[in-house]
Amino acid sequence: MHAVLHALSIAGSMTWEITWALILGFALSAVVQAVIRRSTVVSLLGDDRPRTLTVAAGLGVASSSCSYAAVALARSLFRKGANFTAAMAFEIASTNLVVELGVVLALLMGWQFTAAEFVGGHVMIVLLAVLFRLFLRGKLLRQAREQAERGLAGSMEGHAAMDMSMRREGSFARRLLSREGFTSTSHVFVMEWAAVLRDLVLGLLIAGAIAAWVPDSFWRAFFFVGHPLASKLWGPVIGPLVAIASFVCSIGNVPLAVVLWKGGISFGGVVAFIFADLLILPILNIYRKYYGAKMTAFLLGTFYLAMVIAGYVVEFAFGGLGLVPGRQDAKIPMEGVSWNYTTWLNIAFLLLAAALLLRFWRTGGVPMLRMMGGSPNGPSFRSR
Repeated sequence: MHAVLHALSIAGSMTWEITWALILGFALSAVVQAVIRRSTVVSLLGDDRPRTLTVAAGLGVASSSCSYAAVALARSLFRKGANFTAAMAFEIASTNLVVELGVVLALLMGWQFTAAEFVGGHVMIVLLAVLFRLFLRGKLLRQAREQAERGLAGSMEGHAAMDMSMRREGSFARRLLSREGFTSTSHVFVMEWAAVLRDLVLGLLIAGAIAAWVPDSFWRAFFFVGHPLASKLWGPVIGPLVAIASFVCSIGNVPLAVVLWKGGISFGGVVAFIFADLLILPILNIYRKYYGAKMTAFLLGTFYLAMVIAGYVVEFAFGGLGLVPGRQDAKIPMEGVSWNYTTWLNIAFLLLAAALLLRFWRTGGVPMLRMMGGSPNGPSFRSR
């Protein structure tokens, strides 16, 4: 019982440490999504030129999503006419290049990991574009489109089908500060939280259990600590495989990344591990439903290769520049709640979250929650 309580204590401390950062990230994302219409996104992703992929990545950053919702949304964009490569770039950016992930990484592990995630994410998108150009055949793409048009349900389909952006015209500030803007922002904010909450809780519990129960000696042997070159080469290879088996995606894998980093995995291994939230076993099964078994195998191979190479790029580039932080700087919070800046920030942002939740409740948001797992062809909700 003591061991269980210790694990729960670590999970609770981690939760308290990152609460304000998560609220900030999702609030900023909600503001952007409230004023960007889904039809606009589709119209900008019609090919796989470098400029288009850059736009896809930028729109993905603005459309922060949990991994399940990002995968569903990418399929939705593909069905509506977006280029497949651009849709995948959008998917990667919407889970791995987002504000809340960067803030939490900086908070728990150091700003270097935020920078590495940003650099590595763009490297991964470029690598995938090259791999798709070289190896993605027209026949496989046609088969994937035919399968996508069947509209088989995966996860978070209702969420991906909802367009919660506002219709009001005018400047960004005027639209955002309007009643409709406040409503739309609250809807996006709460729905994003609802989408990610399961994985976030699971990730915190797994990280707490591993931090409390797995001895350091296991990690030192598993990650070849004491063999610097072997560790750097092994980390990006094994990192995604650990993520695939963990069943934790989206921002929920950051607490586990902290534990792995403290345990001895390489810098590039941590980055590759975080990228692999789009390859966990449940999502691979969703790819199978969306695009067919052959395309799923293609995505698994190309995504994995791109993650490994991006991990190596980050490992040796940041290492060469002396930007790899010390493991002692990473935090596995264990002290619980105390009166410090974290507590004051949490209070302030929890009040903001409460205001958005109240607005969501008063403006018909509850039915949206009931339809999060609905049909990919479901209705598009509009803010009132």
